[in-house]
Amino acid sequence: MLFPVSPTSILRLGAQGQGHRFTGVRSQLRRRAYDQKRPTSQVSTRRQRQLSPAGMTPEHYSTMAQVRAGVDNLDRQIVALLAQRFAHMRAAARIKPDRSAVRDEARKAEVIANACAEAEALGVPCDLIAGMWEELVEASIAYELAEFDRTRGPHQDTQS
Repeated sequence: MLFPVSPTSILRLGAQGQGHRFTGVRSQLRRRAYDQKRPTSQVSTRRQRQLSPAGMTPEHYSTMAQVRAGVDNLDRQIVALLAQRFAHMRAAARIKPDRSAVRDEARKAEVIANACAEAEALGVPCDLIAGMWEELVEASIAYELAEFDRTRGPHQDTQS
């Protein structure tokens, strides 16, 4: 026997019979609660497109809500990239033979120069990026030192 299926139940189940599709005022509240239960990286792309439609660039924005949604989306991406960067710092702390190898001024200068070159290619002032990268690299060094100490004990060098 076939059970009657209403168009509303099909919409709620989504095209493939799974997921959540919330419409209306009550459903917007449910959507907000549903999104808050998931990590930020899993918030639906449909919800992101509602705020900042795909292909929409800042030049096409007409409201501050769109600008803020775009900036918030970029901030989430930046934090995710920083998490990846710090995972690399953990790997460096694990791989480097001793604590004194953590600070490498030549590498620091190279990283900042690379960021400046990329910034200039994209039309962003190098001096702003250089200042931000100085802070980022110093924070990364501090994180790597702390990770080195956490995993091997403070001031433990293998070449002593």
